[in-house]
Amino acid sequence: MTALAVLDYTSVVIFALTGALVASRAQLDVVGFCFFACLTGLGGGTIRDVLLNRAPIWMGDPTYLALCCAAALIVFFTAHRLESRFKAILWLDALALSVAVAAGAGLASSLGQPLPIVLVMGIVTGCVGGLMRDVVGNEVPFVLRQGELYVTCALAGSGAWVAVQALGLPAPLPALACAAVTFALRAGSMAFGWALPVYKPRPPRHRP
Repeated sequence: MTALAVLDYTSVVIFALTGALVASRAQLDVVGFCFFACLTGLGGGTIRDVLLNRAPIWMGDPTYLALCCAAALIVFFTAHRLESRFKAILWLDALALSVAVAAGAGLASSLGQPLPIVLVMGIVTGCVGGLMRDVVGNEVPFVLRQGELYVTCALAGSGAWVAVQALGLPAPLPALACAAVTFALRAGSMAFGWALPVYKPRPPRHRP
């Protein structure tokens, strides 16, 4: 199993757990849990593969679907033990984001895509699955939460992948740098309120 495959499996499982936790907040049945787990775990990778003109990962390897459903079942029977499911979702999502961005950027890079595409594929893989989860679950998407870093984390992580690879360092290091930068920024945003300046409209001028 290649390092990229390990990253893909890992990000899919962690994202699937967050999707199942959203299903638990909505008090859905076990099929609903599996639906949310698959949507969240495979959404970003599916869009990435379609954009890169590849068959979606779960069509070539149904193991991905099995892993998502297994994650859904685990959460279905254990979610009641979590004191704060939303907090668990936040931190699991941050971990999944860091791994998924590395998987997306790494795949695009391995296919010889130019730098802008590598950056975009890292963002798409990391952000789209969670966006689908939140929209379908009637939650405010993490990517739209004011005063928090999210897409910025994915962009910085993809940039770290490109920078480390350009230095000619061994294969595991770009992925590690990407995941570390992404997670550090996302964790800092959640724990310490790190954020970029946001647009604030000026009040209209009153003409005399």
